Amino acid sequence: MGYKIAVCGATGNVGREMLNILAERLFPVDELSALASRRSLGTECSFGDKVLKTKDLDTFDFKGIDIALFAVGSEATKKYVKKATDSGCIVIDNSSLFRYHPDVPLIVPEVNPEEILNFDKRNIIANPNCSTAQLVVALKPLHDRAQIKRVVVTTFQSVSGSGKEAMDELWAQTKGLYVPGQEVDPKAYPKQIAFNVIPQIDVFLDDGQTKEEWKMVAETKKILDKKIKLTATCVRVPVFVGHSEAVNIEFEDFLDEEEAREILRQSPGIIVVDKREEGGYTTPIECAGDYATFISRIRQDSTTENGLNLWCVSDNLRKGAALNAVQIAELLGNKVLKKEK
Repeated sequence: MGYKIAVCGATGNVGREMLNILAERLFPVDELSALASRRSLGTECSFGDKVLKTKDLDTFDFKGIDIALFAVGSEATKKYVKKATDSGCIVIDNSSLFRYHPDVPLIVPEVNPEEILNFDKRNIIANPNCSTAQLVVALKPLHDRAQIKRVVVTTFQSVSGSGKEAMDELWAQTKGLYVPGQEVDPKAYPKQIAFNVIPQIDVFLDDGQTKEEWKMVAETKKILDKKIKLTATCVRVPVFVGHSEAVNIEFEDFLDEEEAREILRQSPGIIVVDKREEGGYTTPIECAGDYATFISRIRQDSTTENGLNLWCVSDNLRKGAALNAVQIAELLGNKVLKKEK
């Protein structure tokens, strides 16, 4: 027996990936509703070999829907999520609206699947920030072995994390640099993104962090371990899809790089590509379209007693958003809803 599923925000980057991944993973769907704003009403979306026409999120009746995957941003989520949960629907939300709420589990299935049983306080499960999701997948098996004290991470985040408009801006600016008179001024970002890097993602907070950096700290503590100290610098780079992270980890106990490499090789959701030769590592262009979190450049940090460095790359539209949401839905089906049906 399958489930009745709604994908809210089906015409956006993440919503389309949710539809693709539901089909790719053969999620047991009896009925699927693709929902979008009124201005996108009737837009066609692909779901496997089917073509769906979007329905109006504003007037949609969630009664009878088992799971709603929300990919519509915090403001729209605030407006529609109660309508869904009041109808008995379980919401898996990709926005930041509920991530830090104590009654809402924040889940990465490879890291804290047991939290799935706590969804019933509000019928909402939160999906983490894209940069956090791949980081905690990498950290979890190492933390289980040697207890992480501190993490220093620098992210190199693709423009798809900002949506289609940002992807279009990178493309247009790149072309404009070669065609006189077709230069494109920044709109999606505070500075030109083409052939540039921008050390700001989201707004600045009073302490000098950006909100994206704060999110990584708060979410890692909630998902993995509140005792871990983490500091982040988040950078937007001119890459279309795929987030990269340079990660420095300090442990309570010594962990040899060879053992760390073997632990990561055996861990769910991770592929290790770590050859000490030209090209013996994974880059964003190679991870695009893949489910895995790729780990490379694993090496001892000689500046501290119990330290390691590594390079972490993943498709932010997949593991960082849509895939993680579908994996949460799979957990619900296996651990909760199957029993009820």
